[in-house]
Amino acid sequence: MSTRSPVPEAAPPSDRPRGLTRRRLMHHTLAAAGALAAAGPLSGCASPAAASGASDLSVWDLFQGGDGMLMDDMIEAVSAGPRGFEVKRTILDWGPSYYTKLAMSAAGGRACDVAVLHLSRLAGFAPGGLLDPFDLDLLAEFGVTEKDFAPAVWQRTRHDGVVHAIPLDVHPFIVFYDKEAADTAGLLDSSGELAPMGSPEALLDAGRALAEATGQSGILFGHVTDTAQSWRQFAALYAQTGASFTLPESGPAEIDIDAAVRVVTFMQQLFDGRTNPNNLDYNGAMAGFLGGRGGMVMLGEWELPTLKKSGIPLGAAPFPQVFDKPAVYTDSHSFVLPRQENPDPARRREAHRYVAEIVKQSLTWASAGHIPAYQPVLAQPEYAALDPQSSYARAAEVAVLDPPNWFAGAGSNFQNRMCQPLQSALLGNTTPEKAVRQMVGEADTLLRQPNPVA
Repeated sequence: MSTRSPVPEAAPPSDRPRGLTRRRLMHHTLAAAGALAAAGPLSGCASPAAASGASDLSVWDLFQGGDGMLMDDMIEAVSAGPRGFEVKRTILDWGPSYYTKLAMSAAGGRACDVAVLHLSRLAGFAPGGLLDPFDLDLLAEFGVTEKDFAPAVWQRTRHDGVVHAIPLDVHPFIVFYDKEAADTAGLLDSSGELAPMGSPEALLDAGRALAEATGQSGILFGHVTDTAQSWRQFAALYAQTGASFTLPESGPAEIDIDAAVRVVTFMQQLFDGRTNPNNLDYNGAMAGFLGGRGGMVMLGEWELPTLKKSGIPLGAAPFPQVFDKPAVYTDSHSFVLPRQENPDPARRREAHRYVAEIVKQSLTWASAGHIPAYQPVLAQPEYAALDPQSSYARAAEVAVLDPPNWFAGAGSNFQNRMCQPLQSALLGNTTPEKAVRQMVGEADTLLRQPNPVA
């Protein structure tokens, strides 16, 4: 059975293998104190045993709304039967405070048994010792092994060669499209799916054709005042050029300027303010597509439940490949073991079993649009029957995440600071060259800042 306890959010770490000294603990505590004061009391931070009895597994996540209900269903499924789990689930608000609270609880060695972490945030937790590693032999005993996950995602689960996260899903930045408009525009293949683009010119032509088909706009993209959207699009296109975006400790940033300028120039051409609007915010792009004022929209797959309710003949596909190699910007909700001062071996074993059983339930999770990271689920005929989810499942094979740096990842200031010059370029307020120089400057500024949990 599962009990739920909604709470505001979570905190910073310590390194179990290296040991958490008094000085390091004080450093972590001071770094997070301001955020905690704003976030309110740590009502979700009680030790697992105190939370709801010594036999309960304490689990933290940030899934609310429809995702929260699906997680309830998955927990209920693994809690049935004689070997079912007793789960104390604490739901915290998504955002920076979640990670602050999670880190603080781990720094004190009094964390929950299992928590959800965006895989892109692993570099901000594992190096500081805020997470304990997984025992892969123990996971294998419960039927989950490395070969069950796409290499593009699995490679990001490691720190210093040791696995610290087990992915639940891959949630990519993709395209949704109106199948009738796309058919009229001549963009579908013989199976009725979006045909490959293959070049920047092909995607530009697709935007024009969709605009003609709808009588209004072609491709919609909401980016104004958004703290992540422009970065998601840029990161996908930049990775397609084959260039690397590397942020070595202490800097400087290693970025292919020519490739970055090429990408921003293309983004300006695509969203020219005529065929495809260049001035939409997130809600404006959503409303335009839902209202039939555009034939395609670039969004995260997590918007699938809302779009399916619209009655639009909905199709979906991975973000189109237009440069040299396939790449799709993604992130992954993953399970981690927050650091505990003296973990109980039997309880830690149960945490491993819980994670293994939950990822096996991810067909349920896929109904919301998320791609199951556990690939045996993708092989099930029930997943193949999911429309349009199965149409973009291959995005997990070419997943690209944020650079593995402590300041990057989901909900980070890094994404926000990358988006600001990109927004300016899309609005026509600066050149691609200036926008890229500003992005490099922002990255260098962040690289000069000390890691608060190092």
